[in-house]
Amino acid sequence: MASNSSSHSPRTVEEIFKDFSARHAAVLRALTADVEEFFSQCDPERDNLCLYGHSNETWEVAVPAEEVPPELPEPVLGINFARDGMERRDWLSLVAMHTDSWLLSVAFYFGARLNRNERSRLFTLINDLPTVFEVVTGRKPLKDKPSVDSGKKSKNNTKREKQVKANQRLREESDDEDEGNEDEHEETLCGSCGTNGNADEFWIGCDICERWYHGKCVKITPAKAQSIKEYRCPSCSNKKARHMG
Repeated sequence: MASNSSSHSPRTVEEIFKDFSARHAAVLRALTADVEEFFSQCDPERDNLCLYGHSNETWEVAVPAEEVPPELPEPVLGINFARDGMERRDWLSLVAMHTDSWLLSVAFYFGARLNRNERSRLFTLINDLPTVFEVVTGRKPLKDKPSVDSGKKSKNNTKREKQVKANQRLREESDDEDEGNEDEHEETLCGSCGTNGNADEFWIGCDICERWYHGKCVKITPAKAQSIKEYRCPSCSNKKARHMG
């Protein structure tokens, strides 16, 4: 496997998604705009071949790495063998399906050290992109990839970081409680139910009063929170409505 596909090791959600997006764009180009070249390189007379998408948005058809285990998860082997034994459209669709699985495996290989909320955030970003299979089969058009960095620190991004830090703090406080320090985590209580709840639960902070709420208490999911630019808790929303009235 070419060295440029694994010459870096992204760590954060943003870095891993940027790597995923680059590989995703590369394999999409191989299976759409560059499909004639891709098809010609998959000669059934050659050894086992794999389709690689690299982090610099280039693609490559090559034999798999010889080291065991490989530096990164490997794509499916032998994509070239079935090239002339299937309808071309079906063959490309099959390659696309396996390529989607490979892209996810690489992303979550890099994300092995992420916590629960970070993994959820990473998958939400990935899920906003159409799959390779969807594009190749025409089920969904390719759209602009979601931005993880607009060039400036948005309030929304800052809030997401605060939520992650809050969840980390809650877990630390929960550990302290197990050691007998029961009073340390009384400072973080849900503004709705008034309890700490489970440390692994999703929390969201109000951008107006800066109080924290369990997502389930205010009916906000992690996925829904991604699209909220400024969150107002029920109390602040009611105050704004009365003021406008």
